[in-house]
Amino acid sequence: MDTLPCYLYPTYPMLKAAYVLEKYAFDLIYGPDERRDIAELVEVVGPPIRGKEIDSHLAEMADVEVIFSGWGGPKLNETLLTAMPKLKAVFYGAGSIKGMVTDAFWARKIPITSSYAANAIPVAEFTLAQILFSLKAGWQCIMNARVHHKFHRPTVPGAYGSTVGLVSLGMIGRRVAQLLQPFDLNVIAFDPLITPEKAAAIPVKLASMAEIFKTSDVVSLHTPWLKETEGLINGQLISSMKQGATLINTSRGAIVNEAEMIAVLRDRPDLWVVLDVTYPEPPVADSPLWTLPNVILTPHIAGSMDNECRRMGRIVVDELKRFLKQEPLAWSIGREQAAIMA
Repeated sequence: MDTLPCYLYPTYPMLKAAYVLEKYAFDLIYGPDERRDIAELVEVVGPPIRGKEIDSHLAEMADVEVIFSGWGGPKLNETLLTAMPKLKAVFYGAGSIKGMVTDAFWARKIPITSSYAANAIPVAEFTLAQILFSLKAGWQCIMNARVHHKFHRPTVPGAYGSTVGLVSLGMIGRRVAQLLQPFDLNVIAFDPLITPEKAAAIPVKLASMAEIFKTSDVVSLHTPWLKETEGLINGQLISSMKQGATLINTSRGAIVNEAEMIAVLRDRPDLWVVLDVTYPEPPVADSPLWTLPNVILTPHIAGSMDNECRRMGRIVVDELKRFLKQEPLAWSIGREQAAIMA
């Protein structure tokens, strides 16, 4: 007869846990169902604490063994870690953990998980919608109708036999490639960290950066913001794009050389860009990005919003169950992986 996991026995001493994140993030990520399920598995001590106020709550953290976090999480520095000698795991219900982790944290070898996989889903869905819409020259039609008060039907690439280029095949880029499979498109990608064998398994065909920009009808950026990737997408690449092509950026604004992009867009009104991210964000008040007719700005909406955030909280619940059953964590992040993530 199979035995129940120890954490399901009412006599098993539950681990003590705390929520440490911004109030708005707590409400978005950890809905009633997620809070209920977590409360059945661990003993939550006290109300949520804002990460920036953690130093005034150190005494309350002495017995805490598990942290549930998200946007506005704590800096896991030596001070906090010293105050939390019993800390066994950190569950981050959002994407990047870079703002939280420190050398002191990695030295403690405490497992940390992220819900980045859940956050990748709406970004990929948003990207898919923009790719298909751009292949129909949808934004061009909307802007032309608004300016000229009449309809103009341009020649469009369409979603049959056109080429879509993806820059980087991380979690989001891979998912976009997979979502594009049912369509009659040629999908190519650039990622120096992906082998041809791994690319074939996605499946996607690898190409050089130059080929991506020169041959694609739509280019979609999914590169993480690292020191090495700042300004990666320059004016020369953008100016090489096909007539009427579209550039989509849902990753980070800093990977694009904005000044050079703006110069190209002024010179090439046939090119279009859809920017869900900019640098800085939002653009400065007098930025040409606000007024260029071939620029579409959206306010960083591709990632998880509102009800979509509950998916990230559900990953936390699932990871907590694995942790308590001493099973391998599905979404744990190590130091090397964290260094190359967005």
